[in-house]
Amino acid sequence: MTMSLADRLTAIVLGALGLSMAVGGYTMDRLEIRQIHPASIPGLVPMILGALLALCAGLLWREAARAREEDAQTFHDGSWLRLAVTAGLCLVYALVLVGWLPFFWSTAIFTAAFSAIFSWQAEASTFVRARSLAVSAILGGAVALGTSALFAEVFLVRLP
Repeated sequence: MTMSLADRLTAIVLGALGLSMAVGGYTMDRLEIRQIHPASIPGLVPMILGALLALCAGLLWREAARAREEDAQTFHDGSWLRLAVTAGLCLVYALVLVGWLPFFWSTAIFTAAFSAIFSWQAEASTFVRARSLAVSAILGGAVALGTSALFAEVFLVRLP
């Protein structure tokens, strides 16, 4: 599979997701019966995000169509393995960690593990590998702290 084909397939999936988000946001209840301002409809954010995602999918499709096939990169089997590892990590995060641990720790563990797995250099020296693990742990903590603060303080969401 070439990068151009992968980009086109990704654009189709993201475009469908973006359009379904926009339609879903549009069909949400308006809450006018409670005399809530029309700009504060619950579906406004999903509509905007869906439209932006569909726009990005269109741009990705356009760029993939412009790419010349003879210059296209070809995926190797390692890409499929990385996709499977990514999907597995995301499923463990969503189905196991969140809900079993507090959000901060779930996010810290997921981010640190993801970073450590994908930045691991088996042929590197012990010092380089230890530094990579330390950076992954720091990144996990920073992302968890930032995400938790953003949701709790800005979006006023009570996190599990």
